[in-house]
Amino acid sequence: MIKHILLDLDDTIYSVRWGLEEEFRKRLRVFTSEWVGLPWTECEPVWREAMKRYGTTLEWLSVEKGLTDIDDYFARMHPEDEADTLPPDPELRRFLESLPCPCSILTNSPLFHAERIIKKLELEGIFQKVFSIETNLFQGKPHASAFFHSLDALGLKVEDALFIDDIPRYVKGFLDIGGRGILLDEMGNHKNYPHECIKDLRELTRFLD
Repeated sequence: MIKHILLDLDDTIYSVRWGLEEEFRKRLRVFTSEWVGLPWTECEPVWREAMKRYGTTLEWLSVEKGLTDIDDYFARMHPEDEADTLPPDPELRRFLESLPCPCSILTNSPLFHAERIIKKLELEGIFQKVFSIETNLFQGKPHASAFFHSLDALGLKVEDALFIDDIPRYVKGFLDIGGRGILLDEMGNHKNYPHECIKDLRELTRFLD
């Protein structure tokens, strides 16, 4: 029986249509190209190969490329105005409040970004815990340690939690440790995804019976 829902943050608790993650990816490409010293057309294949080994660009740059100023990286990736267009979502709040078990956030973003998004959506007080990249010592999803740390902090076993994310390899990370993970594929981009999938967060109720 599911006792707790672990939710990703970006493009999961709000719609991909708001474009926040696309703007984030633009900033990420600029920063990564500058740091590696290559135009993005040359940097992208290196980055994609690295993402097979690392959970985040930050982890890769820190381990292999000498990045040490994490605060500067976060400031570049998450400027103060990044969520200015994101409106409150009272319908989402009512939905989360109606669920039969508590929810927590598990994100590879920094805590200040998670708190910013939650405030913009007016979801304060909804989530039992917010597990950020700092919480997991900058080694986030899909590393098993990120999932186990969150589960341990909640006093849960793997089978007690349902995990929802919009990135297939992060969901696979949870499946690989024996958990139940659901892909949120709002735009239908992952047509060949072989596991459980939803297009709207509200569909998760059918997995809670």
